[in-house]
Amino acid sequence: MVEELAQADDAVAACVDDATWALADDELVAALDAAHRLEQRLAAVTLALVREIDGRGTARAQGASSTAVWLRERLRLTVPAARRLVDLAAALDTGNPGIRQALADGRITLDQARVIADTVTTVHTSAGAQVADKAVGVLTDWAGQFDPTLLRKLGTRILDHVAPDIADAAAQAALEADARRATRDRHVTISALADGRLRLTGILDSETAGLLRAAIDPLTAPSGPDDQRCAGQRRHDALADLCRLSLRTGELPEHGGDPAQIIVTTSFDALAGQLRAGTLDTGLHLTPKTVRRLACDAAILPAVLGGTGQVLDVGRQRRLITGPLRRALVLRDGGCAFPGCDRPPRWCDAHHIHHWADGGPTNLDNAVLLCGHHHRHLHHNDWTVRLSDDNHPEFIPPAWLDPDQLPRRNHYHRRT
Repeated sequence: MVEELAQADDAVAACVDDATWALADDELVAALDAAHRLEQRLAAVTLALVREIDGRGTARAQGASSTAVWLRERLRLTVPAARRLVDLAAALDTGNPGIRQALADGRITLDQARVIADTVTTVHTSAGAQVADKAVGVLTDWAGQFDPTLLRKLGTRILDHVAPDIADAAAQAALEADARRATRDRHVTISALADGRLRLTGILDSETAGLLRAAIDPLTAPSGPDDQRCAGQRRHDALADLCRLSLRTGELPEHGGDPAQIIVTTSFDALAGQLRAGTLDTGLHLTPKTVRRLACDAAILPAVLGGTGQVLDVGRQRRLITGPLRRALVLRDGGCAFPGCDRPPRWCDAHHIHHWADGGPTNLDNAVLLCGHHHRHLHHNDWTVRLSDDNHPEFIPPAWLDPDQLPRRNHYHRRT
């Protein structure tokens, strides 16, 4: 097998550098079909190997706590993905030869095989082996027409086609099985990347998915005709808004409810004069611009270090623009004050017009409400903000945007 796989690897490698542009349309489609079929056949081989490794106890013999953990290290998979691979390999090895053969023939995909195996397991439990075998044939035929999502929906009523006399009772069993599977597979994985960012992946059960959709969808709409963010970036920013709102509620356990703390390991004189790069208590480093933005709505603990790195003094926590002062700011601005933004106050940070780190005071004349998007925009672009003669904020655009740099105001929140 190793030699045969090596030959297959050489054949695929030879195709990688082939000029796809030289293929006619029908040849291009045929090549795509062939590559896809080969991918599924290789998946069948992989499952057979995983099943044998799991059955032999190879992973534990090599010191791993389970085959799934061993696969994570060996193939660089996530543990949930590796566990699903082990489970599917076991399911296809115990009583589902028809599914395994369909995958090996390239007639179904790996995801479709997982759906069929789950459905057939439920059918076997409620109707017996003979009906389950009939279900495999029907579902395999349907796989030629439907993607895994539709196939799973159709599978909930498979007994209407193969055993209509017990369909209603089995449908309830299938629903309960789906609920158990959703509970089993639910997870969220947060992985730290080398540059300090986080990779967020996971699977939500139906209830949690509904909660997330209800909370995040209203925040993902473009903020205006000039919003250049893609859908993924808008969802990212909406998730950040949800986190800020949760922190402000004061109802989270332990450290919840307080704005972020920035531990700046530098001398206090350097901090007061010009903030340098900051370090969060998680160990992540922030750029000076990000530190200055977070400082507007955060508590700052300047940590003064001695020559050998000992902490000599940690300054008293200073809460910024909270309580009555924030309520007064909300009454004045009504929401994000940036021109054209309609975000309400609860989604806004309090921004120091003259940065606190530069000596700016914490008072109503030195504050303005900004949503998270425009708070970042103001800190990282050439816009400036000031209070006009009537004590309301106005924004000066950069010269490249408006050569005359005429002041602009937000008219969404005006009360008169």
